[in-house]
Amino acid sequence: MRRWIPLSEQWWAKFDLLRALVRRDLEARYKGSVLGNFWPLLNQLSQLLIYTYVFSIVLDVRLSLKGLPENDATFGLWLFAGLLPWIAFTGGLNQAASSVLTQPNLVKKVVFPLALLPLVPILSAFIESSFGLMALIVLVAVSSQTLHTTLALLPLVWLPQLLLTAGLGYLAAGFTVFLRDIPQTLGVVLNLWFYLTPIVYPAAIIPEEFREWVFWLNPIAAIAEVYRDLVLIGEIRHWGEWGLASAVSLVVFWIGVSCYQRLRSAFADVL
Repeated sequence: MRRWIPLSEQWWAKFDLLRALVRRDLEARYKGSVLGNFWPLLNQLSQLLIYTYVFSIVLDVRLSLKGLPENDATFGLWLFAGLLPWIAFTGGLNQAASSVLTQPNLVKKVVFPLALLPLVPILSAFIESSFGLMALIVLVAVSSQTLHTTLALLPLVWLPQLLLTAGLGYLAAGFTVFLRDIPQTLGVVLNLWFYLTPIVYPAAIIPEEFREWVFWLNPIAAIAEVYRDLVLIGEIRHWGEWGLASAVSLVVFWIGVSCYQRLRSAFADVL
């Protein structure tokens, strides 16, 4: 990659450091446990089973997707495809909020690139969600007896997802240093955000006059739907929503980085 991407050695050194920090973070999370890094997959599958039981069996919600049988398993796959980006988003954002606060020793080192701190938990959560994504792809291939070529387009939806998470992560990490209520407030906001996003319920049940606004104003809703398009259906039906989500994510990322850069000079004094 260094041969084809024209970046300075300083930037490559930061990428190497980020990679080492992410690896250390993933290893430290489950160090000493028997199942190790299989725990993220088990946690994701447990959420899948709970939501599938409540919505598909208790509430008797049914879905019809092209190429998949109409049963409880199909609803579970549909639900899992929407949960994966949400799990990566909330997991990374919640931990990024305290990333500067919990590393005072690194903050006080003049030579350490502080911009990497919020990215470490965000990338760790994203990598953990990829375990569930691989399991989902296998289950869909078994159920539909096909492997959609649209899977090659997944990086198109990963980019806005990571930009949005990183932008909000930078904002939360920067402000948490000065206002320690941010992580708790973030938990409340994300709980409300979850039920305002068509993840555990189909977007079709949203009143038509509000449905378009949900997709155009909620980037995670568009990202979840594109995940489902690519993995389950094999075609993209939400190009417009994906484009707007990408634009919003880019703006959020720019705002988050700008605010973080302005605040970081005072981190060492506060901590």
